[in-house]
Amino acid sequence: MPESEVARWDERYRTGDTPWNTGRPDEELRRVLAEENIRPCRAVELGCGTGTNALWLAQQGFDVTAVDISPLAVERARERASAAGVAVRFLVADVLEPLALSGPFGFFFDRGCYHVVRRLSVQRYLDTVEHITAPGALALVLAGNARERLDPGPPVVTEEELRTEWGRTFEVVKLREFRFDAELPGGVRPLAWSCLLRRVARGQAP
Repeated sequence: MPESEVARWDERYRTGDTPWNTGRPDEELRRVLAEENIRPCRAVELGCGTGTNALWLAQQGFDVTAVDISPLAVERARERASAAGVAVRFLVADVLEPLALSGPFGFFFDRGCYHVVRRLSVQRYLDTVEHITAPGALALVLAGNARERLDPGPPVVTEEELRTEWGRTFEVVKLREFRFDAELPGGVRPLAWSCLLRRVARGQAP
């Protein structure tokens, strides 16, 4: 990503302009892991922010690696992990470039990274995800829903876009609408997609 993107995200964390950052583990992540009985394994979170969900996954027994482009966010995530006595590998990196990660990972979590970076290069992002997962891996992607466009609000994606973009190497196992935990001014919780995916082999029809 351009250096301006790094600076922009660092500034948002520095000033506290992070409406998505509730400080609590994501409700939808917790629901899906429980209902789908997803067992602890090697997991990766792209766009981890200050690490709330990565720490929670580690506390559930997952072997977690977490990535963000903001050095300040990762610094705070490492501080939180240290204070909590939780082992998570945090990495400052650009998800649109090849990541120096020792995959493959059995579970991949994305809460709001995909719907941001797809505007820059969805193909490069999906290449990254494909590189770090193997056929059979599960993924949970939470993204803004284009059926409700808010300003201010999260970037949004249509169901068709989501299915088309992820359909290259993932099967859509379950797709449902829900509302993000974080509240915008006025107490509005943005409409979102919860997309549970399973990685398939390249060239294999989902």
